Amino acid sequence: MSICADPSRFSVEGGSSRFDAVRFVHHALPEVDERAVDPAVEFLGHTIPYPFFISCMTGGSDKGFLANRELARAAQETRLPVGMGSIRILFRNPELAPHFRLKELAPDVPVLANIGGVQVRDDEHEPLFEWLCRLEVDALVVHLNPGQELFQPEGDRDFRGIASAIGRLCEKSPVPVIVKETGFGISPASARRLLELGAAFVDVAGAGGTNWVTVEAYRLPESERAAADELRDWGLPTALILSALEAPLTGQSVSDSRVLASGGVRTGLDIARSVALGARLAGLALPFVREVVTGGAAAVVARIRSLEAVFRAVMVLTGSRTLDDLRKDKIWLEPGFAAEVQAFRQAERVDAASRAGSAERR
Repeated sequence: MSICADPSRFSVEGGSSRFDAVRFVHHALPEVDERAVDPAVEFLGHTIPYPFFISCMTGGSDKGFLANRELARAAQETRLPVGMGSIRILFRNPELAPHFRLKELAPDVPVLANIGGVQVRDDEHEPLFEWLCRLEVDALVVHLNPGQELFQPEGDRDFRGIASAIGRLCEKSPVPVIVKETGFGISPASARRLLELGAAFVDVAGAGGTNWVTVEAYRLPESERAAADELRDWGLPTALILSALEAPLTGQSVSDSRVLASGGVRTGLDIARSVALGARLAGLALPFVREVVTGGAAAVVARIRSLEAVFRAVMVLTGSRTLDDLRKDKIWLEPGFAAEVQAFRQAERVDAASRAGSAERR
């Protein structure tokens, strides 16, 4: 966490989310009363006042535990969902459970637990289910982080069987399961597969935000950092993934969408772009972590209020009273980016066909 929280010493963000290539059509005659704008959305049985959330990121240290709890306090005040750091540590150190009881601090909002995909494959699920019940969380986020693991000296190297393990988890989990990447993106084809396996939502978590290969590189001896540096711009940009999504994933309305968007989401405008491109909610982690380290829950709340103000302005300036209005032909893609989206869709179709052929030969 100390690496991510100190931008003066560590540069951990890489690539571009490509949100800058997504433009809104401005309405000089919006015919909307700002006081009547309704940006609320349903999520995990709660009505969320704005379509974004505090994404999972921190944990595993005293500073991380403190940040989790301050973020929960901010979430309760603003009525936004909040994720916690990985609960993997509880299986070795159950005495740390008080640090993860965020529901006590945020009883009125969705609280999301967090575990790695490799742990879902390698560990028994029943103890995990017991912890989910004890922590009273509203959902379990399974994070996929092969890039990060490859650059940890102690990291995993075998990623076989994770998909089928997620399917087994979804069958019996006492809470909905959300699957996310950790900053390199989940393609539309992989998102469809995860939803077919039983995931309630997929967070595409694309490139443009925190690059966990870069984070891990700072922990390596300087002589070993060159390989990590080559992957500073690795991954699928978040806006590219969202632009390539098809209606079955995003639904006919915002409340039908089973897609969440994170990875390089930094502004209220980025949140609005995410929703306009089909996401139900957009998630931010690094900006809130940096705020909570410097100013606690109050600083996070202030940042959230600023994001809300921009989001409301976008709704008015596009003539959108509701989130569904915001998704009705309110955006256009810059020509070069639109061509990239089409090229990406074609590449994904070719890749899917190749995978299918390989499966048949096996």
